[in-house]
Amino acid sequence: MRDGKKLFTAIYTPKNHTEKHPILIERTPYSCSPYGTDKFKPAFWTRYTKEYLRKNYIMVIQDVRGRWMGEGDFIDIRPFNPNKKTPKDIDETSDTYDTIDWLVKNAENNNGNVGVYGISYPGFYSTMAAISNHPALKAVSPQAPVTNWFIGDDWHHNGALFLLDAFSFYQFRGFGAPHPRPTSIAAKGLTAPTTDVYNFYLKTGALPNFTRLAGDSIRFWNEMMAHPNLDDWWKQRDATTGIANIKPAMLVVGGFFDAEDCFGALATYQATISKSPLTNTRIVMGPWFHGGWNSSAGTELGHVQFQSPTSSFYQQNIEIPFFEYYLNKKGNIDSLANATIFFTGENKWRKFPKWPLTETKTHTLFLADEGKLSLLPGQPMIKAKPTFSEYVSDPSKPVPYNNEARSGRTREYMIDDQRFASQRPDVATFETEILNNDVTLAGPLIAELLVSISSTDADFIVKLIDVFPDDFSYNDKSDYLMGGYQMLVRGEIMRGKFRNSFAKPEAFVPDTPTQVKYTMPDVAHTFKKGHRIMVQVQSSWFPLADRNPQQFMNIHQAKDSDFKKATIRIHHYASKLLVQVL
Repeated sequence: MRDGKKLFTAIYTPKNHTEKHPILIERTPYSCSPYGTDKFKPAFWTRYTKEYLRKNYIMVIQDVRGRWMGEGDFIDIRPFNPNKKTPKDIDETSDTYDTIDWLVKNAENNNGNVGVYGISYPGFYSTMAAISNHPALKAVSPQAPVTNWFIGDDWHHNGALFLLDAFSFYQFRGFGAPHPRPTSIAAKGLTAPTTDVYNFYLKTGALPNFTRLAGDSIRFWNEMMAHPNLDDWWKQRDATTGIANIKPAMLVVGGFFDAEDCFGALATYQATISKSPLTNTRIVMGPWFHGGWNSSAGTELGHVQFQSPTSSFYQQNIEIPFFEYYLNKKGNIDSLANATIFFTGENKWRKFPKWPLTETKTHTLFLADEGKLSLLPGQPMIKAKPTFSEYVSDPSKPVPYNNEARSGRTREYMIDDQRFASQRPDVATFETEILNNDVTLAGPLIAELLVSISSTDADFIVKLIDVFPDDFSYNDKSDYLMGGYQMLVRGEIMRGKFRNSFAKPEAFVPDTPTQVKYTMPDVAHTFKKGHRIMVQVQSSWFPLADRNPQQFMNIHQAKDSDFKKATIRIHHYASKLLVQVL
């Protein structure tokens, strides 16, 4: 690198020397092992990436700065530095630029065309690669990219700490451990029991107790605890801040049921088309868990089936042709749509010129009396007597995010059966009549709640659910009862104190009706004729999200004694979910 540090880089070079070959790079904090001459990465041959080997790509994997065999200091989601003036001023864009520059000058028989791709954290490094704008870089594919750890990815959703993901990342992956020198030996994770996570996290208690378990050596955890609100420290770590005038073509990939970075894919795509409008940008969103297009057939998730191998469709018809066109000048790029979207429910791919769509119409799901849900076009005024649904939110008995005892977070919860939640008294449930026609939703959801609470803060989780008919069956040998299945289509949390500003939280006035409005990640789903649409509202989602003490305070400094019950009222008709109907 320009500051003299060296990044360990594994280069897989074709034996074919009769022609020039493109270079495809993955930069990763997860190790480019196995290390050493004539030691090869098995995943290249067991997954669809073997197609790139067959096409004689030069495949490159690199340990990023400060991880594994990479020299230097590792910084989580290292901020983009737009004012690099000396060789000491580095960031991930400069490290990518220097890597590409070295490769095109030194890798045998390369054709001067470079692509970068990666999933999750490597997706973040892919975004940084695109921002680098090295002239040899022709195509980039950020896939489920880490993008914003305060608003919607991994660690936080709308200011609420996603405790299970955040703590287990350091517990099991050894992230954050000191890295005094390059090493090929995995760092040890935090010492913590791996029993049922609901009980472990509940017994551990307030966030300072987790901070004590993390200790002084986990740098990012302790920095995060010092920044409870959206301040400049967090804003600098938004991966979209540097997006502007991107030269390489972009293929953004994500999964609608990605528990970690669904937000990141959508946010990266939107930032690119708005801040870099001349960039050739495409998006693919499928019915996948985190990285599912790479590691599964994509035919099902949990108990829900999609009736086709969606992953191979993506691999063979979108990603490989994308890189082939831009790096090998083969094929016809006109066959790739700007937006290729899989709609669950009807289980079909659709192609569009852009996303979100312009041809949808806004409809409103009104939360009404007696647990009813009405779907009406627009936002008509409905005059009704003031009524509400009421529940008591008890932090000592928080609503679980799923109905299983597990030692870690499930990926299937994004599509799980919600019947267990419907049976709880601290979950408000609203349901339409049986649908007479298909209803297809395409785009973001906007939750508008009018609430009153007996305390000064609370969380609000809104869930959109597809209720299957009582006689529904996939006609297979599954012994799970699919009749009446309540499929989670989208769920998202809002920490109430951030309802008006993530930078300046505000207390609620007890027992005073207050609006809580927020945008939920996009959906692409058809509620079939004979199904019902359901909306649930609750105030805990544990241990997925950390518990709110339900008092206005810095939750990162809360004590176990600070957690109090709160009575929550959801006011009917004034509370609604705005949806985009195709």
